[in-house]
Amino acid sequence: MKIALLIVLLFSLQTVFSQTDSVYIWPKEVPGEIKPKAPPVIKGWEDGGTRHIEITNPLLAIFKPEPKKKNNKAIIVCPGGGYTHLAVEKEGNAIARFLSGVGYTVFVLHYRVPDKRDGAWQDIQRSIRLVRYNAAKYGIQPNKIGVMGFSAGAHVAAMAGMADSTLNYPVQDAADNISSRPDCMIIMYPGYLDMGPNKTLTANLKPHAQTAPTFIFQAMDDRIVQSSFALAMALRDVKANVELHLVPKGGHGFGMTPGNPAAEAWPPLLTKWLKEQF
Repeated sequence: MKIALLIVLLFSLQTVFSQTDSVYIWPKEVPGEIKPKAPPVIKGWEDGGTRHIEITNPLLAIFKPEPKKKNNKAIIVCPGGGYTHLAVEKEGNAIARFLSGVGYTVFVLHYRVPDKRDGAWQDIQRSIRLVRYNAAKYGIQPNKIGVMGFSAGAHVAAMAGMADSTLNYPVQDAADNISSRPDCMIIMYPGYLDMGPNKTLTANLKPHAQTAPTFIFQAMDDRIVQSSFALAMALRDVKANVELHLVPKGGHGFGMTPGNPAAEAWPPLLTKWLKEQF
């Protein structure tokens, strides 16, 4: 118990020293949210970390790179958790530290849970618009804003890139007048993408030739690996720019776990892809 608590404290301190700022994405009422805005409910987890099990006031946690490494590009990261919780440290903050370390300005989206898929879709749309609108403030190029998602978060990222981009919430401010489409998509061990007929791409996702360049990564021993096949095939069929990586072992939810073969394989592959495609 003491060891688990120490790990949680170390994760928390690491986040404090690497996160530079945060911004709540809804200035007034959160659209469609029944409960009032409140701090997240956080619970200890069996892996020794924590999970956010309730979020009613979505935010973007900001991780800025060192000035000498900054490349003026941004990535919004969506942690996973099956839409019931968010693995904010494992699939958010840890990823942000890696990406900011190679020059990206990173925004970790704490989207709404539990069981609020429509809310999560609103949250990612609003987040992209907000980051793009404030591009000059963050020192990034407005046409170099990517999304990255893990598991359910990969579904959120895919919706940003391929679902209906019409404003799906009441106008908040001037930021809502600009595009919510990402400039690249990084889809990590996705779920919920193979809900179409015969496990094809989920019906509300509509890829086309101009869909943002897409990087997909998953392990073959992941029971939901069909999601990656469905997305890759749909993008290929419309002649979109897509790169699919599959490794034999790794399971699901590996993030950047040391010793996991999938977790150790994807960072260099993604770094190379980002340099070439983003």
